[in-house]
Amino acid sequence: MDTPLDVLAQAEAELAAMDYDETTTGLDRRQFMFRSLVAAAASAFGAPAVAAAEGRGALADVSAFWAGFQPPVQQQPPVPLGNGEAPALQFMPYPEGTGALMEKLVRQRGAAVFNRATFPVERWVGTVPTSPEDLAFLPAHRISALIKARRITSRQITDIYLERLKRLNPQLNCVVTLMETSARAEADAMDAELKAGKDRGPLHGVPYGIKDLFATKGVPTSWGSPDFKDQVFDYDAEIVTRLRNAGAVLLAKLSTGLYAQNDWWYGGRTNNPWNLNIGASGSSAGPGSATAAGCVAFAIGTETQGSIVSPSIRNGLSALRPTYGRVSRYGGMVLSWSQDRVGPMCRTAEDCAMVFNVLHGVDPKDSSTVTTPFNFDRTIKLSTLRIGVDPAAPKELVDQLKALGMVPREIGARPTVAGMQGGGLNVEYAAAFDFFVQRKAKEFGLDLDTLPARTSNNAPFGNTPPARPAGIAPDAPNPMAAADWNPRFVGGRTTRGFEFVQNQRRRLLLVQAWGAFMKDLDGFIGAPQADVAPNAQTGHPCAVLPYKFDVPSFGGPGGPGGANANNAPPPTYQPQPICAVITGNLYNDDIILSVAHQFQKATDFHRRRPALG
Repeated sequence: MDTPLDVLAQAEAELAAMDYDETTTGLDRRQFMFRSLVAAAASAFGAPAVAAAEGRGALADVSAFWAGFQPPVQQQPPVPLGNGEAPALQFMPYPEGTGALMEKLVRQRGAAVFNRATFPVERWVGTVPTSPEDLAFLPAHRISALIKARRITSRQITDIYLERLKRLNPQLNCVVTLMETSARAEADAMDAELKAGKDRGPLHGVPYGIKDLFATKGVPTSWGSPDFKDQVFDYDAEIVTRLRNAGAVLLAKLSTGLYAQNDWWYGGRTNNPWNLNIGASGSSAGPGSATAAGCVAFAIGTETQGSIVSPSIRNGLSALRPTYGRVSRYGGMVLSWSQDRVGPMCRTAEDCAMVFNVLHGVDPKDSSTVTTPFNFDRTIKLSTLRIGVDPAAPKELVDQLKALGMVPREIGARPTVAGMQGGGLNVEYAAAFDFFVQRKAKEFGLDLDTLPARTSNNAPFGNTPPARPAGIAPDAPNPMAAADWNPRFVGGRTTRGFEFVQNQRRRLLLVQAWGAFMKDLDGFIGAPQADVAPNAQTGHPCAVLPYKFDVPSFGGPGGPGGANANNAPPPTYQPQPICAVITGNLYNDDIILSVAHQFQKATDFHRRRPALG
C-alpha cells in the first residue's frame, strides 16, 4: 500500500509534467495544486504523519501553506448582548413539533381555526352596587358589563382603584409605580370613545395592573432590583400594546420579587392581604396581592417555574399559567427563553378567559408564539371531558365536580426522566444576565474566570465562597451573595455545553413521556401545588382556583417549608381561600378554565374578601 509520501510524490511528479502559462504572476498552478493535495493528505492521514514521512520543514505545519492565500483577519469584538436577545434554539412543547401541530389543526378544523374567537360579555342584570368596595371587588367581567351598560364609567372605577392602591399600599407594599395621571387620561378616553359609539371589546375601560418586569414606554421598569429602579424603555411590551388596543386602563406597575424571585424586592416584602404577616409569594407578588385586595380588576403575571401559580395560591386567586408559547414575552425581562410564560391573575376563571382571549396569539417579535384555538365555554358538560384525578387531589374540589357531572379517571404518578437537571435553567439565567454579571464583577473586582466550581444546587458555590476582592474587609458581606445581584445568574456559567445539550435531549424525552401520559386526558387534578416544576419544563397549562375557605398551612414566614432565622414558630393565620390546580393537556387552556368556571358557578369561595383597613 502506498504511504502518504508515495501518494504526494506521485502527485508532485504528475503536476510537474503539466503545461502551464509562464507569463502569469503569483502562485503558479502546480504549486497551488500541490499545496491543495498536501492539505487534503493532512486531513486524511494526519499532518504529523505526513510531515514525518516527508521530512520537509514546510510540512510540519500544513496551515503555513495557506498563510499566503488567506486575507488578513481583523478581529472584531463580540456583538454585545443584553437581557432580551433570544438564542437560535427554540423550545417546542408539542412532542411532534409545532409544524405537525399546525398541520393537525388545519386538517381537523380548517384554516378558520386561527381566527380569534369573540368573547361576549353577559349583560348586567339588577341593581348596581353603590359602595366603592363592592364595585372594587366585582369580577372584571362584571365591571366590563357595567361599563358597557353605561351604569358606571371607566373613570369612576379607575378612581376607586387608584384610591385603594394609595390607601392600602402601606400595608401591602405591592405598588412600584402608580400611573395615576396616565390612568385617568386613558379612562377618560375610553369613556369618550364609548359615548361616541366605539367599543373596543370586553376590556374596554377595565383597569388593571402589570408586573414590573414589562417595558412601559417612558415609565420605570425595575425588575425588582435597585440596580434597575431607574431603567426606562422607549417602547411598550407586546402585552401592554395588546391590552391598550383592547381598551384596558393601566393603573400601576406592580411589584416583582428581585429578578422574578420570591416576594422581596428593593422596596421590601409584598404582603398577602388575607394574612399580612406573610409575604404574597412570588415572583408575581404585586399582581397577586393587588388583585386579592381589590386594588385592580385583574393583573398580569409571569412564570418560569411557579411564579404565577404560587402567588395565586398564596393570595387565594383564580389564574391561568398558559401553554408555553401562547402569549408574547416581547418587552418582558427574560429568565428563560424556553420556560417563561405570561398569564392573567384574576378573581374568577371567567375573568382569566376574558383577558387571555386578548393576549394570546402569534407575535413576530417572539418566535416562540403560536396561534391555537381558544374557545371558553360557559356551559361545558363535564361528563364529556376526560379528567384525571390523583388520589391526593383535594376532595372538596373533586366531589363538587363529580356532583356537576365529571366522571373522574384515576391517574398514577406523572412521568419523570432520570438525569434531568432543571431543564438547563441555570444556563439560561446566566446567559440572560451575563451583561449584568459582567458589570457587577467589575464593580466588585471579581475574576469570573476563576470562580470556584458550583458544588450544590442550593448554593452557587457550595460552602466555599470566592476569594474576596482586594479592599473588601474579611467580615464584609460576601459580594457573590449580595442580594442586589443574585448569584443564581453565575452558577450556569460553568456548565459545559455538552452537559447542557444532553440535558435538553432528556427534556425532550420528558416532553414525549408527558405527551403519552396526557394522550387520553383533557386535564387532571393533582395534589395542591403538584406538578408545577415538571410541567413548567414540558409547557403544559394549569388553572388555579379556590376550592374551600379555611385556615391555611403555609409553613414558616418564607412559605411552605419556610424557615425563620430565629427559629420562631410559624405565624398564626386567618382563614382565606385555599386553592387547587387543574393541569391541562397542551393548548387546552380553554377547557381547564371552563371546568374551573363550572365549579365557581356552584360555589362562592372566589367571592370572599380580605378584611383590610
